[in-house]
Amino acid sequence: MRFLSSLCLVSLFISFPSLVSAQTLEFPEVLPGTTNLKLTMPLDVHMVAGIDRYALKALAMSPELRPQKWNYDFGSHAAYIESIKENRKRFKTIIGVVDPRVAGPGFELLTTTENQSVIAECPQFKVHVVEWQVLEGMTAAGLLLQPTGQIKARVVALPDADWTPEMFIGLKPGVPESAQIPLKLAASGVQVLIPTLISRESGFSGHPKVFFTNQPHREYIYRMAFEMGRHIIGYEVQKVMAAVDQFERLNKKDQRILPIGVVGVGEGGLLALFSGASDHRINSTWVAGYFQRREDVWQEPIYRNVWSQLTEFGDAEIASMIAPRACVIEACSVPTVDGPPRAKSGRRASAAPGVIKIAAPESVRAEYQRVAPVFDQLGLKENLSLVLNGDGTNPAGSDKARQQFLSGLRVRMNKKRLPAVELQLVANGVVVDPSSRQEQQFDEMNEFTQELLNKSSRYRDEEWQPGNYKSVELWEKVSDGLRTKVYNELIGRLPEPEKSVPLNVRSRKVIDHEQYQGYEVMLDVMPDIVAGGILLIPSDMKPGEKRPVIVCQHGLEGTPMDTIDPKSKGFRAYKAFSEQLVKLGLIVYAPQNPYRGRDRFRTLQRKSNPMKRSLYSYIIPQHERTLDWLDSLSFVDGNRIGFYGLSYGGKTAVRVPPFVKKYVFSICSGDFNEWVRKNADSAHRYSYVFHGEYEIFEWNMGHVANYAELSYLMAPRPFMVERGHNDGVAPDEWVAAEYAKVRRFYVQMGIGDRTEIEYFDGPHTINGKDTFAFILRNLNWSPPKNK
Repeated sequence: MRFLSSLCLVSLFISFPSLVSAQTLEFPEVLPGTTNLKLTMPLDVHMVAGIDRYALKALAMSPELRPQKWNYDFGSHAAYIESIKENRKRFKTIIGVVDPRVAGPGFELLTTTENQSVIAECPQFKVHVVEWQVLEGMTAAGLLLQPTGQIKARVVALPDADWTPEMFIGLKPGVPESAQIPLKLAASGVQVLIPTLISRESGFSGHPKVFFTNQPHREYIYRMAFEMGRHIIGYEVQKVMAAVDQFERLNKKDQRILPIGVVGVGEGGLLALFSGASDHRINSTWVAGYFQRREDVWQEPIYRNVWSQLTEFGDAEIASMIAPRACVIEACSVPTVDGPPRAKSGRRASAAPGVIKIAAPESVRAEYQRVAPVFDQLGLKENLSLVLNGDGTNPAGSDKARQQFLSGLRVRMNKKRLPAVELQLVANGVVVDPSSRQEQQFDEMNEFTQELLNKSSRYRDEEWQPGNYKSVELWEKVSDGLRTKVYNELIGRLPEPEKSVPLNVRSRKVIDHEQYQGYEVMLDVMPDIVAGGILLIPSDMKPGEKRPVIVCQHGLEGTPMDTIDPKSKGFRAYKAFSEQLVKLGLIVYAPQNPYRGRDRFRTLQRKSNPMKRSLYSYIIPQHERTLDWLDSLSFVDGNRIGFYGLSYGGKTAVRVPPFVKKYVFSICSGDFNEWVRKNADSAHRYSYVFHGEYEIFEWNMGHVANYAELSYLMAPRPFMVERGHNDGVAPDEWVAAEYAKVRRFYVQMGIGDRTEIEYFDGPHTINGKDTFAFILRNLNWSPPKNK
């Protein structure tokens, strides 16, 4: 047997003598009906590069397509607000602002029997240490600047994530004096609340019984929350909105309707923009150092990744939801980020890449020009301001931006220069430990998310009601609707491939074996996107004969050859199962999937998520087109095509065949488990929360479909799980519990014989015993006696 590894296939081809006789098929160097495949790089590299181009083009085109999602009514301010009502609702959903807030008792002053809540003061205001209720079990904590005179307005001031509230008002070093915005606001008679943001440090990112990581705190919370349809952004917007709740409560108590504002710098600018758009009670919004074109968000830290955002909401569209209220955009410098924290000794380096740069003035202007017409058509041109602070690199807090912001709050800025604010520490003020406060805020978000995880199974049962389907007929009445919902909301759907795009199949022979022949193939899915793999054809096939096909899918960082070559490094896991099955007389197709190349493929997820797409948005059409081609081959029985995948190929087994009905069965090997818990649990070593696969998280999976629900979508087609007791993917208990739901679902419909699980005493590997029997039975294939 000779192999030409798909890792190094180039246009130079070494030919092998084909086995030709009057009783068998001929095997030329290029498959009939195809053209010669010429590649100057490995197939996986070519594939990933093409998807990358497609994703980047989609991002670049997104501003042109967003108007389709909007129906602005400029007839009146009330009509305008009503016309964006559904957009605002969708926006709040994708950032995770969906949980009811707690009606707290007000801002709670932190005092002890020996210490007062005031930690600093000056003639114009006092600085209190406060907390306030947000969600069940989640609080916000920070500082309240209380004017000593009459209060003119109430404002939430959001620091950058690298700044503590104390830094934001100069009690601790690190923030330029001009950027200490809360001081000047409070000196103007504004009550200012400064929340603590979850920081970019990594000290608490991990678990003492598992291990700690270098993930920024924001990323660590993002990972688990994203899986549950929540977001670090949404949690902190909720903290702002809870503060607004309390401001309104104070307004009612004082019988004075004081205007409410929000201002933020850097990460705080993001939150100010999102809060102003989410909450119509906020009268004036000041965004410092964040607003710009957002099509390169995939380069920013992953905790800024928002599912489907750019299909509808660039920064301009978000700002349009602030209208008709006041919005100030300040182009200025902010703390930059070159990447995640360096992994300290004893910590695992698992953080996602991502940078924050100072927004280029031209990018800020371009996005501003996209939203300006909205304010113009409302007759409120003065309510939108762009302030370029110097050349856009000066610190936040320019006088002009502050003046415009205060104008939106109906507060007149004193033309005389304000006296310098000289805060004096109070001797008996309560002691604040910023690290302990950060840990508390971090832990509360973690625990809130874990509670969502623990309740998610019950939520899915209520949505799916699996016990209602006592027959296949009942299930098939609703299954297509559920299949469409999961495809659209969890996986994300590409535009339908144009029928005019030909398959354009290219091939070349790469294996000449006594028992089978192998062809590397590549075909077009849509512009820039190809599918490909290796087709194995038994050498004893006769002219006119049709045989079934088993699709054998590799795992993470794999290639088709890993599943074929018994001498490959992948043999330990794959056991050359593609070769084993072709030797049983089956036609085998081993696809190349695009999860290869580390960050090259992982960033595909980052580039796709903002467009409501995932890796499987590309993989499903790749398989659909591949099966169309296989079905067209004269020697293939298109009604007998099954799927068998290991590891990431097992992920594929529950994400592709359920949506591609030409697959008559699916086998999930080395992957099936309580997948939502594996992605969101912060206390088990099996969880991806701790690991480097930052692309793995799927938006709101906990409330859409776990592996049981994905497997339901295979029914009534057969479904099987292959599980090694020593497989480190998950404990047996998780696997068994999740599969039990699938088993019960099939049994209650009277098709219990169509599903099974094989346990074996082994690791993360193909076992090939009961699964092979399952394949032969469900493909209705009996190997020739000499096999």
